Amino acid sequence: MGEFVRLEVEAGVGTIRLDRPPVNALNNQVQAELAEVAREAGERADVRAVVLYGGQKTFAGGADIKEMADRSYVEMSTFGADLSASLSVVAELPKPTVAAITGYALGGGLELALTADRRVAGDNVKVGQPEIQLGIIPGAGGTQRLARLIGPSKAKDLVFTGRFVEAEEALALGIVDQVVAPDDVYTTAHAWAAQFANGPAVALRAAKAAIDGGLDVDLRTGLKLETTLFTSLWATEDQETGMRSFIENGPGKATFQGR
Repeated sequence: MGEFVRLEVEAGVGTIRLDRPPVNALNNQVQAELAEVAREAGERADVRAVVLYGGQKTFAGGADIKEMADRSYVEMSTFGADLSASLSVVAELPKPTVAAITGYALGGGLELALTADRRVAGDNVKVGQPEIQLGIIPGAGGTQRLARLIGPSKAKDLVFTGRFVEAEEALALGIVDQVVAPDDVYTTAHAWAAQFANGPAVALRAAKAAIDGGLDVDLRTGLKLETTLFTSLWATEDQETGMRSFIENGPGKATFQGR
């Protein structure tokens, strides 16, 4: 476990917990620990789904501006690549992921939330990509994942203005998927993740790979990817278990082993 990021596992759900007060700023150390913990969560068989969580006060306030301000272009070339790569490790987790957003998710914090498959937010949160106010642009997915999620026009509005977006607008735009009371954010996100704790892990991994991989290619190539992943599941125990259970007991009653 790192100093600022840790993995907590309970009943098949892993929580990647950021804990760098006061706002979980993503400095070099946090980025490195985040990637390390995400890799661990991806490899552990007892982790079937993952919650990203920054605590009750705030999800993540962005990159550490004090750390970045006086760096040279050469230094930032390395830092920027490392930042993007660390968040990509989270995005590529081969398991269902959900971000539990409290307080603020700004800049790199929103970019981290965008790596998740789903986002649950408190009704008092504010999200945004305010980098333009610093004379820069988002550098860890804010111009790419956000545009793919809500469309280029809406993404440009947020990136060009750098404005903060409150919970209801974030829900309407599609940045977040569910808005709940602040005290219910983590439990709601955890409940969504928990439904996969005993699910067909290999099929879930294939589903995520098919959707995410298909978004990066044309339709014809995406359909080929889907077919490959679809047919590959006939090599799993869960396919046999699921179909046999359906025939004998009806839908939704299979007990999967994740193999």
